[in-house]
Amino acid sequence: MLVFARILAPTILSLALWSCSSALRWDADYHVVEPGDTIYSIAFRYDIDQQDLRAWNRIDGSALIVAGQRLRLQPPEGGATAAGGSGKSQPRSSGGTPKPQVAQQVGWQWPTDGAVIAGYGKSAKTRSGIDIGGKLGQSVRAASAGRVVYAGDGLPGYGHLLIVKHNNDFLSAYGHNDHLLAKDGDQVKAGQQIARMGEGPGRRPLLHFEIRLRGEPVNPLNYLPKR
Repeated sequence: MLVFARILAPTILSLALWSCSSALRWDADYHVVEPGDTIYSIAFRYDIDQQDLRAWNRIDGSALIVAGQRLRLQPPEGGATAAGGSGKSQPRSSGGTPKPQVAQQVGWQWPTDGAVIAGYGKSAKTRSGIDIGGKLGQSVRAASAGRVVYAGDGLPGYGHLLIVKHNNDFLSAYGHNDHLLAKDGDQVKAGQQIARMGEGPGRRPLLHFEIRLRGEPVNPLNYLPKR
């Protein structure tokens, strides 16, 4: 019985870690590329700058990633980020004092009609964005012009998801859609319909919306126009 318990214990531990991995964020050292993964979706999942992800894995802008490839999620020992620091730090001056980066400007607009029903950071479900209520099937629009860099349902907790890259600094994400009207690689205009609203947790119609600045979530209400 003791031998059986020793054999079973690692399996139970693995299952426990797997079951809570979507609720608790923990830092992995590597990610094994799965079908449908992109540089942007992987960086989005782990809250890291996609330029850093490329630099740590020596991937240039034209290189492709393939299923089964093992990607480093931390800088190499003593390595630097693409921005010139270490880890997630900002660029540094010769004196070692961090220099703030100036983000490229983006003109934002609301991605759908409806009230904010869950604010930024108010719960585990909205720790990185906001939930906007509405009606099933209503229009979801691009919050700014850009290129779709992810369209799919491969990121746990987001349902049918679109990620739009606006410039080298900003991404926006649109989760819990019922139907996607844009596909990976599409160029979209600000205000263009890109999806139809679906149901989120509790089968409530909503859009989960995020803005990411160099991979890090920021409060969308600090960028969207005041209502």
